[in-house]
Amino acid sequence: MSRKTLLTSKEIEIILHRLACQLIENHNDFSNTVLIGLQPRGSYLANRLAKLLREEYDIKDLNLGLLDITFYRDDFRRREEPLEATSTQIDFLIEDKKVVIIDDVLFSGRSVRSALTALQSYGRPDNIELLVLIDRRFSRHLPIQPNYRGRQVDAINEEKVVVNWQETHKEDTIYLEPKPSKLD
Repeated sequence: MSRKTLLTSKEIEIILHRLACQLIENHNDFSNTVLIGLQPRGSYLANRLAKLLREEYDIKDLNLGLLDITFYRDDFRRREEPLEATSTQIDFLIEDKKVVIIDDVLFSGRSVRSALTALQSYGRPDNIELLVLIDRRFSRHLPIQPNYRGRQVDAINEEKVVVNWQETHKEDTIYLEPKPSKLD
Protein backbone atom coordinates (compact mmCIF):
# COMPACT_ATOMS: atom_id res chain seq x y z
CA MET A 1 0.00 0.00 0.00
CA SER A 2 1.30 3.45 -0.83
CA ARG A 3 0.78 6.85 0.74
CA LYS A 4 -2.70 8.30 0.29
CA THR A 5 -3.58 11.97 0.69
CA LEU A 6 -6.43 12.38 3.19
CA LEU A 7 -6.59 16.19 3.26
CA THR A 8 -5.00 18.89 1.13
CA SER A 9 -4.06 22.37 2.31
CA LYS A 10 -7.34 23.81 1.03
CA GLU A 11 -9.42 21.10 2.71
CA ILE A 12 -7.58 21.66 6.01
CA GLU A 13 -8.31 25.39 5.77
CA ILE A 14 -12.02 24.71 5.22
CA ILE A 15 -12.11 22.29 8.18
CA LEU A 16 -10.34 24.81 10.44
CA HIS A 17 -12.98 27.43 9.63
CA ARG A 18 -15.77 24.92 10.31
CA LEU A 19 -14.24 23.92 13.65
CA ALA A 20 -13.81 27.60 14.60
CA CYS A 21 -17.47 28.27 13.81
CA GLN A 22 -18.58 25.25 15.85
CA LEU A 23 -16.53 26.50 18.80
CA ILE A 24 -18.06 29.99 18.52
CA GLU A 25 -21.53 28.47 18.34
CA ASN A 26 -20.96 26.65 21.64
CA HIS A 27 -18.71 29.13 23.47
CA ASN A 28 -19.76 32.58 22.15
CA ASP A 29 -17.08 35.10 23.18
CA PHE A 30 -14.91 32.52 25.04
CA SER A 31 -15.13 34.55 28.27
CA ASN A 32 -15.47 31.33 30.29
CA THR A 33 -13.64 28.99 27.88
CA VAL A 34 -9.96 28.12 27.47
CA LEU A 35 -8.24 26.19 24.69
CA ILE A 36 -5.52 23.68 25.61
CA GLY A 37 -3.34 22.21 22.85
CA LEU A 38 -1.56 18.95 23.59
CA GLN A 39 2.20 19.19 23.07
CA PRO A 40 3.77 18.68 20.67
CA ARG A 41 1.49 17.95 17.72
CA GLY A 42 -1.79 19.35 19.03
CA SER A 43 -0.09 22.70 19.60
CA TYR A 44 0.04 23.41 15.86
CA LEU A 45 -3.70 22.88 15.51
CA ALA A 46 -4.45 24.87 18.69
CA ASN A 47 -2.30 27.79 17.53
CA ARG A 48 -3.95 27.77 14.11
CA LEU A 49 -7.45 27.75 15.61
CA ALA A 50 -6.58 30.50 18.09
CA LYS A 51 -5.16 32.68 15.31
CA LEU A 52 -8.25 32.09 13.18
CA LEU A 53 -10.61 32.89 16.08
CA ARG A 54 -8.72 36.09 16.92
CA GLU A 55 -8.10 37.40 13.40
CA GLU A 56 -11.00 36.13 11.31
CA TYR A 57 -13.78 35.92 13.92
CA ASP A 58 -12.72 38.82 16.18
CA ILE A 59 -12.55 36.87 19.45
CA LYS A 60 -10.66 39.29 21.69
CA ASP A 61 -9.95 37.56 25.01
CA LEU A 62 -8.97 34.04 24.11
CA ASN A 63 -6.91 31.99 26.54
CA LEU A 64 -4.69 29.44 24.83
CA GLY A 65 -2.44 27.06 26.72
CA LEU A 66 -0.13 24.24 25.66
CA LEU A 67 0.05 21.12 27.83
CA ASP A 68 2.89 18.60 27.95
CA ILE A 69 1.62 15.13 28.89
CA THR A 70 4.90 13.22 28.60
CA PHE A 71 5.17 12.09 32.21
CA TYR A 72 1.44 11.43 32.55
CA ARG A 73 1.48 8.81 29.77
CA ASP A 74 1.01 5.20 30.85
CA ASP A 75 3.79 4.06 28.51
CA PHE A 76 6.55 6.58 29.25
CA ARG A 77 8.66 4.01 31.10
CA ARG A 78 8.01 1.22 28.61
CA ARG A 79 9.75 2.75 25.61
CA GLU A 80 13.18 1.80 24.39
CA GLU A 81 14.25 5.39 23.76
CA PRO A 82 13.78 8.10 26.39
CA LEU A 83 10.88 10.48 25.83
CA GLU A 84 11.66 14.15 25.45
CA ALA A 85 9.35 16.45 27.33
CA THR A 86 8.23 19.77 25.90
CA SER A 87 7.18 22.73 27.97
CA THR A 88 3.74 23.35 29.38
CA GLN A 89 2.59 26.90 28.78
CA ILE A 90 -0.52 27.60 30.82
CA ASP A 91 -0.52 30.98 32.54
CA PHE A 92 -4.15 30.92 33.71
CA LEU A 93 -6.31 28.83 36.01
CA ILE A 94 -8.88 26.46 34.60
CA GLU A 95 -10.95 26.40 37.79
CA ASP A 96 -14.67 26.51 36.85
CA LYS A 97 -13.80 27.15 33.18
CA LYS A 98 -14.90 25.27 30.10
CA VAL A 99 -11.82 23.58 28.67
CA VAL A 100 -11.41 22.46 25.06
CA ILE A 101 -8.55 19.97 24.69
CA ILE A 102 -7.08 20.10 21.17
CA ASP A 103 -5.05 17.36 19.47
CA ASP A 104 -4.26 16.48 15.87
CA VAL A 105 -5.18 12.77 15.78
CA LEU A 106 -7.39 10.77 18.13
CA PHE A 107 -6.15 7.20 17.96
CA SER A 108 -6.25 5.03 21.10
CA GLY A 109 -7.44 7.74 23.50
CA ARG A 110 -4.42 7.35 25.78
CA SER A 111 -3.07 10.86 25.12
CA VAL A 112 -6.43 12.36 26.05
CA ARG A 113 -6.56 10.28 29.23
CA SER A 114 -3.09 11.58 30.09
CA ALA A 115 -4.21 15.15 29.42
CA LEU A 116 -7.18 14.75 31.74
CA THR A 117 -4.84 13.66 34.53
CA ALA A 118 -2.34 16.46 33.83
CA LEU A 119 -5.07 19.13 33.81
CA GLN A 120 -5.89 18.39 37.44
CA SER A 121 -2.76 20.37 38.40
CA TYR A 122 -4.35 23.55 37.03
CA GLY A 123 -7.72 23.42 38.77
CA ARG A 124 -11.07 21.76 38.41
CA PRO A 125 -12.80 22.74 35.18
CA ASP A 126 -16.55 23.13 34.87
CA ASN A 127 -16.59 21.11 31.65
CA ILE A 128 -14.07 19.48 29.29
CA GLU A 129 -14.54 18.97 25.56
CA LEU A 130 -12.27 17.39 22.95
CA LEU A 131 -11.46 18.75 19.49
CA VAL A 132 -9.41 16.69 17.02
CA LEU A 133 -8.50 17.17 13.39
CA ILE A 134 -8.53 13.43 12.59
CA ASP A 135 -10.65 10.85 14.43
CA ARG A 136 -9.51 7.25 13.89
CA ARG A 137 -12.73 5.84 15.28
CA PHE A 138 -11.95 2.11 15.14
CA SER A 139 -8.71 2.29 17.11
CA ARG A 140 -9.87 3.22 20.60
CA HIS A 141 -8.47 1.53 23.68
CA LEU A 142 -10.45 3.83 25.98
CA PRO A 143 -14.04 5.10 25.78
CA ILE A 144 -13.11 8.61 24.61
CA GLN A 145 -14.94 10.42 21.81
CA PRO A 146 -14.41 13.91 20.35
CA ASN A 147 -16.97 16.69 20.64
CA TYR A 148 -15.51 18.32 17.51
CA ARG A 149 -13.83 16.45 14.68
CA GLY A 150 -12.35 17.65 11.44
CA ARG A 151 -12.56 14.35 9.63
CA GLN A 152 -13.32 10.78 10.59
CA VAL A 153 -10.98 8.16 9.14
CA ASP A 154 -11.46 4.43 9.09
CA ALA A 155 -7.89 3.16 9.05
CA ILE A 156 -6.54 -0.24 9.96
CA ASN A 157 -3.90 -0.52 12.67
CA GLU A 158 -1.16 -1.16 10.10
CA GLU A 159 -1.75 2.35 8.76
CA LYS A 160 -0.48 5.61 10.17
CA VAL A 161 -2.00 9.08 9.88
CA VAL A 162 0.74 11.64 9.19
CA VAL A 163 -0.11 15.30 9.76
CA ASN A 164 2.22 17.82 8.12
CA TRP A 165 1.98 21.50 9.05
CA GLN A 166 3.31 24.49 7.13
CA GLU A 167 5.36 25.42 10.20
CA THR A 168 7.30 22.14 10.24
CA HIS A 169 7.01 20.55 6.77
CA LYS A 170 6.45 23.58 4.48
CA GLU A 171 2.97 22.29 3.64
CA ASP A 172 -0.39 21.55 5.25
CA THR A 173 -1.26 17.99 4.27
CA ILE A 174 -2.52 14.86 5.93
CA TYR A 175 -1.54 11.44 4.64
CA LEU A 176 -2.48 7.87 5.39
CA GLU A 177 0.51 5.61 4.92
CA PRO A 178 1.59 2.10 5.87
CA LYS A 179 3.50 1.78 9.12
CA PRO A 180 7.09 0.71 8.53
CA SER A 181 7.57 -2.97 9.13
CA LYS A 182 9.93 -4.12 11.85
CA LEU A 183 12.10 -5.66 9.10
CA ASP A 184 12.79 -2.31 7.39
